[in-house]
Amino acid sequence: MAWYALGDVHLGSSVNKPMGIFGEKWEQHEQKIAEAWRRVVEPDDFVLVPGDISWAMTLQEAEPDLQFLGQLPGQKVFVRGNHDYWWNGIGKVRKILPSGCFAIQNDAISLGNYAIAGSRGWLLPDHPKFTTEDETIYRREIGRLQMSLERAAAFNQPIVVMMHYPPCGVHGDPTPFTELMEEFQVRLCVYGHLHGAAHRFAFEGALNGVDYRLVSADYVEFAPVALPL
Repeated sequence: MAWYALGDVHLGSSVNKPMGIFGEKWEQHEQKIAEAWRRVVEPDDFVLVPGDISWAMTLQEAEPDLQFLGQLPGQKVFVRGNHDYWWNGIGKVRKILPSGCFAIQNDAISLGNYAIAGSRGWLLPDHPKFTTEDETIYRREIGRLQMSLERAAAFNQPIVVMMHYPPCGVHGDPTPFTELMEEFQVRLCVYGHLHGAAHRFAFEGALNGVDYRLVSADYVEFAPVALPL
């Protein structure tokens, strides 16, 4: 039983969103994901998918992409990304998830020997495009992560966190997200969102007891990354 993570798979079975427009690296990326996934993940493994799952706009459009992930080996856990517009109501999302797939929103799940918490996150206040409107969403996401961590703590297991947005800047400066994870003694945080040249803004490694890993699909060559759990 092993743990993996792969974010920002950006599937688009039902919409016209060819990822090749973002560069040659993204050509046939669905095939790359499926081949790499089957090569490394076993049926009794777990895979964390921290957001930007599908370009779909509705649940109906997203269903083929969820089925694509569902038929791959292992159990999968999802959190919402900023492009997951189809994610409209956690109850509705869970209703269409394939067997072995789970979604987190304001709560947590116990799988294997770990409690999995998570939140989408948002732009950090030091981002040059951060606005007063972002402030409202940012504060809400902090609250959502706290709710999720409180639920995770009730399992009395080591906690792993999934976020879509980076929880801190490249230098690892503290944020309310990192402070919450330290308070709840989170072991590992995986996140995505950063692509291409933006990879340079990722913080990776240990910070005050929490290990941070960027797992955007293009950053990890479209292959699920083994986690040190």
